Amino acid sequence: MYTVLITGGTGLVGTQLTTLLLQKGYKVIILTRQISAAPSRHPQLEYALWNVEKQQIDTNAIAKADCIVHLAGAGVADKRWTKQRKQDIVNSRTQSSALLVQALQTTQHHVKAVISASAIGWYGADTNESKQHGFTEDALADTAFLGNTCAQWEASIAPVTQLGIRLVWLRTGIVLSPEGGALKEFLKPIKMGVAAILGNGNQVISWIGIHDLCNMFLFAIENTALHGAYNAVAPGPVNNRLLTLELAKKIRGHFFIRMSVPAWILNFILGEMSIEVLKSANVSCDKIKNAGFQFVTPSIQTYLTKTF
Repeated sequence: MYTVLITGGTGLVGTQLTTLLLQKGYKVIILTRQISAAPSRHPQLEYALWNVEKQQIDTNAIAKADCIVHLAGAGVADKRWTKQRKQDIVNSRTQSSALLVQALQTTQHHVKAVISASAIGWYGADTNESKQHGFTEDALADTAFLGNTCAQWEASIAPVTQLGIRLVWLRTGIVLSPEGGALKEFLKPIKMGVAAILGNGNQVISWIGIHDLCNMFLFAIENTALHGAYNAVAPGPVNNRLLTLELAKKIRGHFFIRMSVPAWILNFILGEMSIEVLKSANVSCDKIKNAGFQFVTPSIQTYLTKTF
């Protein structure tokens, strides 16, 4: 039985991906800092210990794996970006990658592929070219914090290719899920009757529904022709205003008030993170589509219809 080892398997994406893999007949091992005393909820699911800070990992889990899905990393939007928080965001990604690389270098294993999360934070603000055609995977990493973080993140797992292991990075857009994440934050004011448009509302949001994202990870696991970076975004990016109003109509019908949140208020509340909230980034998914991937929710209207 094909075994997938997942880091970050208890997070929003990891939980959904685990469910999908089990449904497809895979065996799943989740690396975690603490194993519950309760038995696994599925006969083909098990847990193994690791501790990134101490650079400790259960090498038996590595030895069992056919593929590794690397999702681990501190939430970028979970806390205000203090100097320490920014360092935690970087370290949680690069140090976890380093631990995997070291384990693969020193443990006898049969791992064939590593599918690693990355993010469209790799790209900077829209250019005239990207506004027309979208950022493609060959664009250079932005020099701001998120671009630099993504560059370090991808570079930290890259040494697995020297071991003959196929490596795929999925540069993930804003993940929409009714279980949490960005969509939960968009919905908070809407549930109170306010459609809060951020800044001028014109900034492009390159998003992806969580089911499409998990299917893309599965696609990357199963398709040995995939190598390198792919943008994990839906074909239909939307601006902040359209996304907010479509959500409001779906949840509240006509019973909501439109309200603009000025950039200076966002800067006061979020600090440096407000730059990313207000940044427009039109990202292309042509590469993954040309590889044969088919989206279930390619447009925001389709996503909302299937979700609510």
